[in-house]
Amino acid sequence: MEDKKLEQELNPVNQPMKLVLAIVNNDDSYSVSSSLTKAHFQVTKLATTGGFLMAGNTTFLMGVAADRVEACIQIIKENSERRTQVVPSAPPFDMGFYTSFPLEVTVGGATIFVIDVEQFRKV
Repeated sequence: MEDKKLEQELNPVNQPMKLVLAIVNNDDSYSVSSSLTKAHFQVTKLATTGGFLMAGNTTFLMGVAADRVEACIQIIKENSERRTQVVPSAPPFDMGFYTSFPLEVTVGGATIFVIDVEQFRKV
């Protein structure tokens, strides 16, 4: 009974909903996931790969009541730290020889999309 009441408070049927997509570095995935779950957000995790560094990411999908979007974003922000990482440079394809040198890039943080939801149903 208590769970049903909490469910209705967190996901009211007639309230506008948003779809929050958050792409975070795999290093931050556990922290983001557990913090969102503790705050009663229902989370779906997808393993994804970024195009630039070809590094592992986690994409979170969440149906969120419109009035809870900022709280959701704040939790993601607090658990996704930006940091620098040294990676080898990619060799050019048009030269017969190359010297690889390290590049310092910023990784981490989160990329967040908030999308209007026309319908939200749990069946």
